[in-house]
Amino acid sequence: MQPPQTPSSAASGAPAEARFVTGSTLRHVLVMGSTGAVGLIAVFAVDLLGLFYLSRLGEQPVAAAVGFAGAVGFFQIGVGIGLSIGLGAVVSRAIGAGEMATARRIAASGLAVMTAAMVLIGLATALAADTMLGWLGATGEVHRLAARYLIIVAPSVPLLGLGMGLSALLRSVGDARRAMNVTLFAALATAVLDPLLIFALGLGLEGAAIGAVLSRLGLAWLAWHGAVRRHGLVGRLEAGALVADARRVMTVAAPAVLTNLATPVGSAWVTQAIAGFGSAAIAGQATIERLSPVAFGIVYALSGAVGPIMAQNLGAGRADRVRATLRDSMLVVLGAVLAAWAALWALQDFIVAAFSAVGETAALIRLFCNLLAGGFLFTGGLFVANAAFNNLGYPLLSTAFNWGRATLGTIPFVALGVPYGPGGVLIGQMAAAAVFGTAAALVAFRVVGRLHATDTEEAAGVELAPAGSGAPAVAALAARADRGRIGT
Repeated sequence: MQPPQTPSSAASGAPAEARFVTGSTLRHVLVMGSTGAVGLIAVFAVDLLGLFYLSRLGEQPVAAAVGFAGAVGFFQIGVGIGLSIGLGAVVSRAIGAGEMATARRIAASGLAVMTAAMVLIGLATALAADTMLGWLGATGEVHRLAARYLIIVAPSVPLLGLGMGLSALLRSVGDARRAMNVTLFAALATAVLDPLLIFALGLGLEGAAIGAVLSRLGLAWLAWHGAVRRHGLVGRLEAGALVADARRVMTVAAPAVLTNLATPVGSAWVTQAIAGFGSAAIAGQATIERLSPVAFGIVYALSGAVGPIMAQNLGAGRADRVRATLRDSMLVVLGAVLAAWAALWALQDFIVAAFSAVGETAALIRLFCNLLAGGFLFTGGLFVANAAFNNLGYPLLSTAFNWGRATLGTIPFVALGVPYGPGGVLIGQMAAAAVFGTAAALVAFRVVGRLHATDTEEAAGVELAPAGSGAPAVAALAARADRGRIGT
């Protein structure tokens, strides 16, 4: 059934929907990044709070199980993020070009494909949980607890994917506030449910898993209400256009999925290396992985937040604004990382005490606060570069840099760090991020610079805009990106 149109669901082709093609690009980056960060920080802060609750049980295997289950969960999230990037990029480009009817149709097709893919991933997780945990090095009671958690959470994977896809649609139309509120509600729900389920009902780790399922249900429902009922961003699912629309979305989404899977693959390799040092080391890594997105929420958020800004301006033929968006995003990364690093350094004693961390666990947390946190300067550069590559028609570059970091970077650097203990492993991981993050940022600026060049071959068959606007080359690039012919 066609969703009802509201005042915010402008008629097809309404230019008011393309809000990123005018105004300060720095302001757009700050608004989209900060609102996205609030939502992400809320979600991961609650995840961190859940780990805090579980740490109060005084059972180290429980904290280690959370670390192993999180490593598997990163694969699910990586696929969901990649699919939502593809959906958001193609819909944002259509909105920037003033093609609202096309944007709504693609949104429906993309959500259908995304939901189906996440159903398969949830099923695979439930069936192969034991095998995956074995690959990661989980044994004994830790293995049993982590497998139980994954099996309980697996049916909610499609809800997580649906919530991600609908949130991407909200960002594509510039409704950063509502996208933020969706994730805030899910986080608050978990914050309330976790202590009730873990302590009041005595369910422990299983209670945390049930809370995650209920939170994802709320996430999907609120995102659906905002994207469909409020904005009318999802049109009818047209069977005749499904294949063509899915191909357009997957042109960006498939490389983006591969890109986002690189991070959990690298993380899995690191987890396997650290597992050899015992449960205390795994517990320390689990705490770091949950501290990171809370401390660097805006850095994580920029990857999805600046994509719609770039895509709308690409669709509108504004190469100058695409370049300004990239520059401003890098400046925001610099400021955010320096501020968070200083805060972590100052609060490290409190953090160690809050999680009752001792021995190797405490040592790894302090290493993160003192040194490893600075590595997010390079991670942030890679995230922003990914957004540029995925939304400007060069998704394979994003894939290449991320997999390069996860394999050519991580494996040898981690191997060199193993003789120095779990701290050496994490320092090796940071070194890989420094190399590949710097390279990706430099290439991103070069790619954006090419948008200013008027290439007669690229512009063939494309209606020319006034001279000096930069639109011919940009429009040609957008057209070729839609047809899936852009590579490295």
